[in-house]
Amino acid sequence: MRLDKYLKVTRLIKRRTVANEACDEGRIIVNGKAARASYDVKVGDIIEIGLGQRPIKVKVMNVTEYATKENAADNYEVIS
Repeated sequence: MRLDKYLKVTRLIKRRTVANEACDEGRIIVNGKAARASYDVKVGDIIEIGLGQRPIKVKVMNVTEYATKENAADNYEVIS
C-alpha cells in the first residue's frame, strides 16, 4: 500500500493530500530515510512523522486497505 494512503487509512494523518504534501516536504521518514508518497509500506517499517509540535514514531504492525475508527490503531504501534 502507498505510504500516503497508509497514513490516511490508519488515521495518523487526516487527509491523503496532507500526507502527500508532508512526504513531498520530507517530513515523513521511513526506516531512517525520507520517503516519497509512493513508497510501498511493509510490516515492520518504522515511520517517523514530523508534523506539528510533537513528532511521532510508529512501527507498522499490519497493512490493510480499510480500517474503521475503532481498529485503525491496531495497524501500528507507537514507539515514541
